[in-house]
Amino acid sequence: MHSQQITWNLHAGWNPAIEQPEKVALVFYFGTRDALACGTRYHELRKMFPKAHILGCSTGGQINNSDVSDEDVVAAAIRFDSTRLRLVSRQISGASASWDCGEAIGRELSDDELAGVFLLSDGLNVNGSDLVNGLVSAIGSTVPLTGGLAGDGADFNETLVGGDCAPQPRLVVGVGFYGKAIRIGHGSAGGWDLFGPRRQVTRSAGNILFELDGEPALDLYERYLGPEDSKGLPGSALLFPIQVHDAEQPDSAVVRTVLAVDRDRRSMTFAGDVPQGWTAQLMRGNFDRLAEGAADAARQARAGLRSAKDDHQFSILVSCIGRRLLMGQHVSDETEAAGFELGDETLRLGFYSYGEISPHAKSGICELHNQTMTVTSFAEVGG
Repeated sequence: MHSQQITWNLHAGWNPAIEQPEKVALVFYFGTRDALACGTRYHELRKMFPKAHILGCSTGGQINNSDVSDEDVVAAAIRFDSTRLRLVSRQISGASASWDCGEAIGRELSDDELAGVFLLSDGLNVNGSDLVNGLVSAIGSTVPLTGGLAGDGADFNETLVGGDCAPQPRLVVGVGFYGKAIRIGHGSAGGWDLFGPRRQVTRSAGNILFELDGEPALDLYERYLGPEDSKGLPGSALLFPIQVHDAEQPDSAVVRTVLAVDRDRRSMTFAGDVPQGWTAQLMRGNFDRLAEGAADAARQARAGLRSAKDDHQFSILVSCIGRRLLMGQHVSDETEAAGFELGDETLRLGFYSYGEISPHAKSGICELHNQTMTVTSFAEVGG
């Protein structure tokens, strides 16, 4: 396996040129919605890599090694020696179709030699939990599934995903890796601190939260935010996610972030499920703890890779847009922390998302996460 990074910007175009472009099997690319909406960047990549699967999405910022940018489109072109690939895409009509969409993609990817799946999804018209659970139902719980939900900065207007086509809304794309040579390590961690009282989810439906402790969820949330920050919902909610867990299963805790609010129904729509009867608690972050969370995710991925030090390695970092908004100019602290653990020789590419997909660090069950840094590392034995 060999990976090489290229970037695009308005002034220089794509730079640098790729060695042996005809042998490239897979291209990942990430950019802002404005940069990708016209489809030109995809068509340029298709011309450069005629035989490759090309997979990308819109973001809340692009990660290029330790740098974070809103200007460049970042891409990685990957050659494999012994690994087969399969790319599957599906349109999704809305959140209620998430399970069926995931299951359909999983059925097409399922194979005795399937070693892992990387998934990119529309970030606004989906229930990420159902999407993940549907896919896992088809491929099995032992196959690692990682990826993320596309972003649109803090605007929440429209997200775009492309899989061997120009980026478009309401698309979900999965790429499967097959064979005994490929090694995939994964890690996910947060670094947020819990605060305030624990409350019970007394009324919810899937990823829509109606009541906490019998009180309209949006009323409670707006009291915590205050009148000024409440005007900025749902964007301002990214700074205060919630953790939900089943009180009878301590390892079930996941973080959820808001995608939309309904001021008439006083409800909040999250990227993943908020099960009725579970416990919910608000969270807040600080720079040091978030950076350590990113380092922890990278350590998990490195430890799970099971490859030799001299094997070429490539990593995709998917972090939540809420982390970026909170950290501001300090956002490179978390990308640098992850890079220190992965090593300078590891090419690192990624994006800021509306949700992160990875097996849970404690339970091992694949989940839709929010407000985490998720790292997926690839290597090929003998490659």
